[in-house]
Amino acid sequence: MPLRIGTRGSRLALAQAEEVAGLLRERGHDVDVVSMTTAGDRGASPASSPAGTKGLFVAEITEAVSRGDVDLAVHSAKDLPSEDPPGIEVASVPQRNLPYDVLVSRAEGLPDRPVVGTSSLRRRAQLVRLHPEAVVRDLRGNVDTRLRRVAEGHLDALVLAAAGLSRLGLAPDHVRPLPVDDMVPAPGQGALAVQARTDDDAAEAARAVDHRASRTAFETERRVVALLGGGCRLPLGAYAETRGPAVRLLAVVVRPDGSDLLWSQVEGDDPEQVAGEAAETLLAAGAGSILADLRT
Repeated sequence: MPLRIGTRGSRLALAQAEEVAGLLRERGHDVDVVSMTTAGDRGASPASSPAGTKGLFVAEITEAVSRGDVDLAVHSAKDLPSEDPPGIEVASVPQRNLPYDVLVSRAEGLPDRPVVGTSSLRRRAQLVRLHPEAVVRDLRGNVDTRLRRVAEGHLDALVLAAAGLSRLGLAPDHVRPLPVDDMVPAPGQGALAVQARTDDDAAEAARAVDHRASRTAFETERRVVALLGGGCRLPLGAYAETRGPAVRLLAVVVRPDGSDLLWSQVEGDDPEQVAGEAAETLLAAGAGSILADLRT
């Protein structure tokens, strides 16, 4: 019987699922990709989900794994809540794709007061620090829709995840990578998370495609999110990378207007300790107040 991978039906989600399916097929598994529609795809409000925006695109697919309707689920790691539901585990994190954001513009340079689109508070907050003169507009929709808004002249530029463009095979004419020190990515950005039922045979199959360095980075970033009580609706960035036996973590919390940027950079051999030190530094600097204000 084939392994059934559940995923959203968007072009990017299907590309991500096929990426994992290909890794499993290389190891001799028969794999079917099952497209599913989530509450987020149906236009539900983040307020309707206890996990906010993350829950809109993740919860129903995770529940399908729990029920046994599918064997595995493939998510953008940045969309996962910071804790797994009972009986579910992240069985693997395949090798991470590009972790950084890019600025996609209509022309080679930006005008004096560029209109830039993004739906992310994290990107908005860091963008206005990089370009105080920019007018930031809310922008939603899939990658193709967002790119079309620039091409049609509604926006001068937009900020996207480099990994999304890579996985879709898209190469816009004017793309500028944003260094992670200037635009700290979302926790888990560029990585995929493969969920399975704990101790299920499918989990064992998925573990064979786990990439250790990517897994360590994902767990470190995810842990700092849990310690801060944050989520993808909050201006929280975290990027970890392994350096031999050590892991280095850069984490930031920013007010949406860019007025306050709190950051922490920690390196050590224990990912749990690294995440803990980073969260402690940010909380001591006032991150708890910023995040609490936004939740209310």
